[in-house]
Amino acid sequence: MSTTNILKHLANLEKHLAEEHPDNPVLTKAVHSFRKLDGVAQALGLLELNESYATYVTWWPMIAVLGTFSSGKSTFINSYLNMTLQRTGNQAVDDKFTVICYSRHDEIKTLPGVALDADPRFPFYQISHSIDEIAEAGPQRIDAYIQLKTCPSEQIRGKILIDSPGFDADSQRTSTLRLTQHIIDLSDLVLVFFDARHPEPGAMKDTLEYLVAATINRPDANKFLYILNQIDVTAKEDNPEEVISAWQRSLAQAGLLAGRFYRIYDKDAATPIENPQIRERFEQKREEDLADISTRMQQIEIERSYRIAAMLEQTANTIENQVIGKLETALDQWRSQVLTLDGILVGLLAALTGIALTVTDSWHLLKECIDGISAGGILPIITIMLLLGVIGYIHFAVRKSVARSILKQLPQEFGHDHNAAKQFSRAFSKSTAGYRPMFLKKPAGWNGTNRRILAEVKEDANDYIQMLNDQFTDPSGHLEQEQNQPATEQA
Repeated sequence: MSTTNILKHLANLEKHLAEEHPDNPVLTKAVHSFRKLDGVAQALGLLELNESYATYVTWWPMIAVLGTFSSGKSTFINSYLNMTLQRTGNQAVDDKFTVICYSRHDEIKTLPGVALDADPRFPFYQISHSIDEIAEAGPQRIDAYIQLKTCPSEQIRGKILIDSPGFDADSQRTSTLRLTQHIIDLSDLVLVFFDARHPEPGAMKDTLEYLVAATINRPDANKFLYILNQIDVTAKEDNPEEVISAWQRSLAQAGLLAGRFYRIYDKDAATPIENPQIRERFEQKREEDLADISTRMQQIEIERSYRIAAMLEQTANTIENQVIGKLETALDQWRSQVLTLDGILVGLLAALTGIALTVTDSWHLLKECIDGISAGGILPIITIMLLLGVIGYIHFAVRKSVARSILKQLPQEFGHDHNAAKQFSRAFSKSTAGYRPMFLKKPAGWNGTNRRILAEVKEDANDYIQMLNDQFTDPSGHLEQEQNQPATEQA
């Protein structure tokens, strides 16, 4: 995408947000702050001129539904939407990520993945670049992984729902996990489903580790809801609570020691519970948990605004407090290794030259060269220039070689965060470019002006959160009193 196109996309994004949320100026203001953040990142080399951090977030409230196949994800979604949108069954019935959003048209429509790849408001904007890196299904690329479904359900108006393929069913497991991590990072709420019909949770160690252990240390861990679905099948057990306890122990072993653990089932597909007391207990628990889940799903629009404001501050802090520090450390390492190798190679070159002059008994030529330079001779000067050229070639070859060696270590340092590794790699390459003097210790693009811009972005983020607090809270009760005053009194 060209620089002109990204600016056009950001302008369209501001226009859409202003039209869709006229009473919430925070979102349109946030786009402007992202522009400032982009300028700093582009100066550092973290972003290309045709990239923007604004495309790294989803601008609509987003709910991700994850879990193993046949855990009831699609049934839950159909029930929530009050229409049959997703296929259901005991086997893996959908091997794509399905983004679900509202449409004013009466019929349900299924659109290809390219509809998501080209729209910056959706969570898969330009995801085709990542698909190209991880695709295992040949030329089908993006349409083999994601699709968009639209429906007229009022439940989904103003938000996005994502149904993921089952972890145990997908043959392209690496690709699925990679895209799932992308979704988790962007979501305002993550529903993690487990199947109560498989009472041996220990057999799902890998899935539990990814869906639970990998999330509990996140700063946004409270957005994960763990749901044991189809719990009605345990009603016939001699001790149904033992099944629940087994799951809770497995989650605890995976690291989940706090948070809500929900127990639900679909009443239309439920196994009949003959014992009236057990049936009443199960139904009551189901209704309580479904109501709680529904409440969390309805309030994510507020959480979305806070999430975007928080991401501004988080990104600015990451650049200033982490990226710059890592760049300076890497540059110090690069500079030290280059100077060491320069010294070794130049010393080796000098030693070889001395040996050659000694063996050939040609030291007098060196003396004649020095005398020639003093006398203004051209040939000695050309010889010296050639020698300096060789030394310069060695120096720049060493610079490039050491930089590549350090870049090879980045995947280990950044782990699964391929995007962060890619950005850091570009910034490091810009700071070690051949045109840049080695004695400059600060990374390329890092100066007082950009430091001030990051401070402005963080101040903007705090202002946006204050605006949201003023919009959604009123601890003193003054706003309510003003609203309740008669018009004549207010006048």
